[in-house]
Amino acid sequence: MKLDFSSGFLSAVCTILGAVSFLAAAPDPNFHIYIAYGQSNMAGAGEIRKGIDDVEHPRYKMYATTACTQLGRPNVGALYPAIPPMFHCGEGLSIADWFGRYMADSLPGVTVAVIPVAVGGTKIELFDKDKYAEYLAGEASWLVNWAKDYGADGNAHARIVEVAQEAMKEGVIKGFIFHQGESGAMSGNDWQSEVKKTRDDILNALNLSADTVPFLAGEMEDSDAGGCCYGFALNQVGNLPNIMENTYVVKSTGLKGNGKDSYHFSSESYQEFGLRYAQKMLEVMHKTTVVVPQEPFGGKRVTLPGRIEAENYDLGGQNKAYYDSDLKNEGGKYRDDGVDIDTIPAGGYAVGYTRKGEWLKYSVEAPLAGDFEVSVHVATGSTAAGFAVFVDERILGDSVPVEKTGEDWSSYQMVSVGKLTLPAGNHEIKLLVTGDYVNIDYLDFSLCVDSTTAIRSGRQIHEQAKDERLRFDGQKVYLQKNGKKFDLLGIQIK
Repeated sequence: MKLDFSSGFLSAVCTILGAVSFLAAAPDPNFHIYIAYGQSNMAGAGEIRKGIDDVEHPRYKMYATTACTQLGRPNVGALYPAIPPMFHCGEGLSIADWFGRYMADSLPGVTVAVIPVAVGGTKIELFDKDKYAEYLAGEASWLVNWAKDYGADGNAHARIVEVAQEAMKEGVIKGFIFHQGESGAMSGNDWQSEVKKTRDDILNALNLSADTVPFLAGEMEDSDAGGCCYGFALNQVGNLPNIMENTYVVKSTGLKGNGKDSYHFSSESYQEFGLRYAQKMLEVMHKTTVVVPQEPFGGKRVTLPGRIEAENYDLGGQNKAYYDSDLKNEGGKYRDDGVDIDTIPAGGYAVGYTRKGEWLKYSVEAPLAGDFEVSVHVATGSTAAGFAVFVDERILGDSVPVEKTGEDWSSYQMVSVGKLTLPAGNHEIKLLVTGDYVNIDYLDFSLCVDSTTAIRSGRQIHEQAKDERLRFDGQKVYLQKNGKKFDLLGIQIK
């Protein structure tokens, strides 16, 4: 499918929209929503104290993520008073219960809501949209059934996203509160990478950016309180801010255990832990932050027809100008952010080490409307590489598979994407990696012309240059036929 922004099409759309016009209410900026996920300490393992924990706060709400008719919450996705148990129908007191109450008390005029999804005993893989099914296939039936509270297949990620998408019609996602790690702690940095992936997958699905949505991770029970896993808290949870941007650790020092096991806190400690989460979130919210706007690299949009160098993606950072699956520039060249850039044999740079789901954005301008042939200069040693090009968030054609170009990633070839009809004005190009390990050198946008195309002063292109493609040498646009160059009036360039 080609993109066509012709005036007739737009007029028809405007007519249709005009016939059935309506106004949708904007999300309330004073309705703050937090996503809470993890395992049992987040799900709720504390005793619910009568007359203390079960008292409704008028400005603390929850979006039901499980259907609990017996608790007066029959509808998934509906908004209810935030009264424990929130995560499952038969759970206990959670970190999230008092977090929300303290947040509401600290923000007069603001209503706070939580999206609660957690499963006791689970490993972090349950929240990985690409691994949860395989993970659950090897787990005990009690854990699988618990996960299925969030859907028939136990897809916790999908339930978070499903509810959050509806919640965002009413309010604003302001942050994550997370507690997990007692079960299935992986070695090295794998756990940290998994946590980051689960957070990033949710942000991407909701079209949100990490720089505006802080992530709070709590420590495990302190060893002084008999906790089993405080070393993990120090070595793994404590290092998350070095792996994940806008991430902060909430300390558990001094909190008491429940006296029954080495994993869970007392009810009083859940209340105190919720307060600490709230204090940290308020501290982060009140920091003076400088958000870098998305803008063209070098301060100027690329003019079409022309060439977009892959490494010159927009400024703005992760989840705004680009998305990369890790924070490190694997090639270590040209730019200092997380996109992987390396040199190429012919000179210059290319974006490499690409993984499925990563993307880059480019700001461009088209002085004149026209039809463009789009092609991309790529290399791969893989048989599963691919990419897609989007224009103003609409895909151009389909995902483009890239056949193996050589035994390594240094043999580059032009791959055609298709034809694009583009109106004059400013546009955004997005390059999405759809198959691992394709190196991207540049994107070419060449203007197609035929014998009816008139350029400048209404004059026709010279007869010798009919039905040819306009090209760009970095300084000027020209026509080429049989090895000869012509300017836009059809006069041969010597």
